Amino acid sequence: MIDRRTFIGTLAGGLLGSPFTTFAQLPAKLPRVAYLGNVEGSPVLEGFRQGMRELGYVDGRNVMMEWRWTEGRTDRLPALALELVRLNVDIIVVSSTQAARAAQQATSKTPIVMALSAYPDKIGLVESLARPGGNVTGLSNVAPDLMGKRFQLLKEAAPKVSRVAVLWNPASPVEPFGFSDTLAAAIANGVEIKSIEVRTPEDYPSAFTTVTASRADALFAFSNPVNFTHQQLIMDFALKSRLPSVCEDRSYAASGGLLSYAPSFVEMLRRAATYVDKILKGAKPADLPVEQPTKFELVINLKTAKALGLTIPQSLLLRADEVIQ
Repeated sequence: MIDRRTFIGTLAGGLLGSPFTTFAQLPAKLPRVAYLGNVEGSPVLEGFRQGMRELGYVDGRNVMMEWRWTEGRTDRLPALALELVRLNVDIIVVSSTQAARAAQQATSKTPIVMALSAYPDKIGLVESLARPGGNVTGLSNVAPDLMGKRFQLLKEAAPKVSRVAVLWNPASPVEPFGFSDTLAAAIANGVEIKSIEVRTPEDYPSAFTTVTASRADALFAFSNPVNFTHQQLIMDFALKSRLPSVCEDRSYAASGGLLSYAPSFVEMLRRAATYVDKILKGAKPADLPVEQPTKFELVINLKTAKALGLTIPQSLLLRADEVIQ
């Protein structure tokens, strides 16, 4: 038989002990991290996934990821950014300057991490690179004299180049700064620039006609969302027109461009994960300086060079991070 004192103790344990034990075992609310990007299949995205894994974050276990894609339609950015804010996510990671602008316009409270951005201080995304001052921080893919280095490499690969057609979008909030840097770099390297405006995919037929009429002997396309989404179309045109091309992203070289020289975007997205980690642990975006790239990659498409009748100097091939045969 059970005595009265034991019975009461057992009853109290059953009524009071179990519920408290159950409550203590309930999982804490997982932080929600959103990623607002251009296309889901982008190879550089693995950099962000790798960075999150290295820091111990596993989707569904200790973090919940929300993924949103524009598929090259930048007009979708404002609606997608607002959707993420309404979901009450803890952080929004953005893969472009335009995405950062859309997110900043959607919220002044939710931390925003720029995995890639250009001139964030000049367009007001941050107060300065050293002290962002608001809810936006992360990485900038702009480095001093980056465009000048691209022209130097292009002229090493194709010494006869003197007139470069530039595909760019003047309606972008950031590309006028990039185009200004391009003009300055061109003057310093003895290159003439032919401005070719592309705002939407529908502009490509007339843009290509203008490139041909301009008698340009090389091509450079800003890696904005429209050009990035249609890079194969652009590189096919360049090859068909026998135009050596220098690019901002290694994927263009993989699509048939002659060469690319750019920051390692995989590394930059991996670094973006460290900002996510710091903010989830209590850091404020306003206090986290914006990083500039320190690792750059040169990719040369030797198959394209041969198709263009170019012999790439051995000294240039030895400096390449990747040579596409």
